[in-house]
Amino acid sequence: MNKNYGFASALRMSADEFTVGVLGDLHMDPRKMEDYEIGQKQWLPIFEEAKEKHGNAALVSLGDLGESKSVRPAETSELFAGTTECHKLAAGFLGSFGVPYEVIGGNHDLEGLDEFETDTENLEVFLREHGKPTPHFSRLVAEKTLLVGLGSTVFREAQYTSHEVTIDDEQIEWFEQTLKDHPSTEGWKIFVFTHAPPNGSGLRVLQENHVVNGCCWLNHSDDKKCRKFIELVREHRCVKAWFSGHFHLGQDYQDSITFPTIPIEEGPYPNRGSCVFVQTSVMRGGTSRDGRQQSRLIRGNKDGFEVCTVDHQKDGAVRVDATVTYTDDNHEVGVYGHKDESRSGDEYFKVYSPSAGDQYHPPDECYVGYNEDGTLDICDSIKPESNAWWYMADGRVLGFCKSMLVEYDPSTLAPLGLVMGADELIGKKIAIIDSGLEGECDISDEEGMEGADCAAGPMREQAVVVYDDEGNVTVIQPNEDGSYWRKIVRNKMVRMKEVRRVKAAKAFAAEILNMKEDDVDKKVVSTWGPYTTTSGTAKKTGVAGLTAPAQL
Repeated sequence: MNKNYGFASALRMSADEFTVGVLGDLHMDPRKMEDYEIGQKQWLPIFEEAKEKHGNAALVSLGDLGESKSVRPAETSELFAGTTECHKLAAGFLGSFGVPYEVIGGNHDLEGLDEFETDTENLEVFLREHGKPTPHFSRLVAEKTLLVGLGSTVFREAQYTSHEVTIDDEQIEWFEQTLKDHPSTEGWKIFVFTHAPPNGSGLRVLQENHVVNGCCWLNHSDDKKCRKFIELVREHRCVKAWFSGHFHLGQDYQDSITFPTIPIEEGPYPNRGSCVFVQTSVMRGGTSRDGRQQSRLIRGNKDGFEVCTVDHQKDGAVRVDATVTYTDDNHEVGVYGHKDESRSGDEYFKVYSPSAGDQYHPPDECYVGYNEDGTLDICDSIKPESNAWWYMADGRVLGFCKSMLVEYDPSTLAPLGLVMGADELIGKKIAIIDSGLEGECDISDEEGMEGADCAAGPMREQAVVVYDDEGNVTVIQPNEDGSYWRKIVRNKMVRMKEVRRVKAAKAFAAEILNMKEDDVDKKVVSTWGPYTTTSGTAKKTGVAGLTAPAQL
């Protein structure tokens, strides 16, 4: 990775006014260029006006530049996203707006799996085609106003889902140093751009997609790094706004923008430093989850900035979504420009988030506190409309929403991931019970557990139990790091190879065993791991209801 962390791409202008265009997930497809051509033409007069007025103008792309499927299915199954062809097409498009552009990598931009063996090779082409020295960028767009971007650099090497947006350690260190070098006390104002938002942003998310798959927030699967970004925002009040895409959701919802402070009568203090978090939609209709086709426009000066929508379905009409006024270097006031503009079906995209309250506000009505005897009364029976959340003794936070048991981040109460799905939960009950040993620790005689001692600690040990009236009981075991959410979706390269092995096994069974297609689908199974038992000795590998038993 290039270690040139200087302002190689800086525009050194003296005026305090600036204009920045922000494009969400492009997912360009060379067969479907009409929406991009229309969108580009709608942007041109906006940039021309800015260049005539003050000259401080730039364009930022939030990544995911190419379509994650074959664009020539009759010729090849190769995915278009992440290929050299993809990045050449995107570079030409982004360079056609008449202003300098910056781009950061999303979760699909290193997906050139057939063309490149490694993430490093794929990243080198991404940087080369876009004229970037590093995956991150820093651009001085106006006096004391810095645009900063961080890009995802992992796909093939992802520990879990390849669609997690991963900012590597080198970029995080650079980012933290950049914030230290540009303090708010010296008048600096920094606008940050990443593909996915950070944990704690408060933006509308897709629980049924990004949350349960563990790819909602930056560095989602790593507890410490996932919280790092909001911790930096809270510490460094020079960060004034943070723009992200990733969710393919429109900009008509008020919670597509969240403010750092809100009036006390409206709810608890959100603890987001001085930062306004902003969700960015998409340009092409076929890539939108809610039908919107929109981009973001930032217009600012020394006194504050506007966050606007450029609506590609309304001839590029510009709408002011929020106005942010600086009251001093460390504080600002934000005002929404309009109420929610809802359409039929938008409620699907609204996800409940717990509120712990503060010194002026109690927790929300879904919070379940402990009784005097240390027990929890959660609910009689879980229904699709049931909502509840609670703290475990170790500080972890669990709750259920939309029939799913979900873990939430203790600091931000942002959803982290799926613990148990509706297929196992509806109609059942949840109990939180003490599971630690009382008094002296007993020495186990169980094979494989000889000499095991209980660990001392200030928090009591608990078990989460799901049960029904028929006597079925499921113990929800936490992960080794103490978290509960299940990292079910794994690296895409691993999954592709597994699919090919199963496909080959089915062909083998059909040919050698003369099995019919329906029988092949039912009888060809895979082994799964890594753990299926609490035993300390590996004697059996079968899983009831999953693997085929021996015929002996």
